[in-house]
This record gives sequence, C-alpha cells and structure tokens, in this order.
Amino acid sequence: MIRIEIIANHSVEENILEALAAEKAGKYYTKYPNVYGVGSTGPRMGDAIWPEENFALVIWCEEEEARSIAQAVASVKERFPDEGIKLFSLNKAASPGPEEQPAAPEQPPTPPPQPAGPEAENLP
Repeated sequence: MIRIEIIANHSVEENILEALAAEKAGKYYTKYPNVYGVGSTGPRMGDAIWPEENFALVIWCEEEEARSIAQAVASVKERFPDEGIKLFSLNKAASPGPEEQPAAPEQPPTPPPQPAGPEAENLP
C-alpha cells in the first residue's frame, strides 16, 4: 500500500478532483478542507496577511493507482505551475510474515528449583 498526500491551493481543488476522476483514480480519499502552512510558493495562513488557504487529500492505494494519481496531479501542475501543488507518497512497510520473524534470543537453561525451608537441610 502507498499513502499519497496531495496539498494544493483551493484555487485548483476542482481541477485536481476532475483530473483524478478522468484517470479513474483517487476515488476514495480523506479531505482536509483547510490546511495552513509555508511551502516553496509562500505562506498559506488564511488570515489578513496571508489570506490564501490550501486543502489536502490523503489516499491509500496500490502502486498502479498511485501512478495514475501522480499523472493526474502532474497534468494540473502543468496547467497551473504557480499554485503550489504538491504530491507526497510513502510506501507502507510490510510486516514480516511468520517465516520472516526474527528468531528469539536464546535463553540460558533454567536450573531446577531447589527446595527451601527446614526440609532442605535434611538433603544428602
């Protein structure tokens, strides 16, 4: 599985969603409607000084769909190069299967229990 994050200016939100639909990719996503921060195209703080805002989409998908999403976002970036459109991806590390689990460290053998109390004194 791959995690895709798309962070972009609100001005291109519809363009990105349309491009994803055209690629038949990114159908299932989580949207953060108002995202603030500072990127390479400047601050987006949603205030009187820096009034612009971004949005973010988070998509979990397989590799083939990730390529289609990247193509869709690239097409929008090509049309709007100054709008601060970013795509980040992260591969989810697969958990090792049972046959791949690291071996448990060897433990020294446990000595047999020794009797305690008055009867221990009568042992040969």
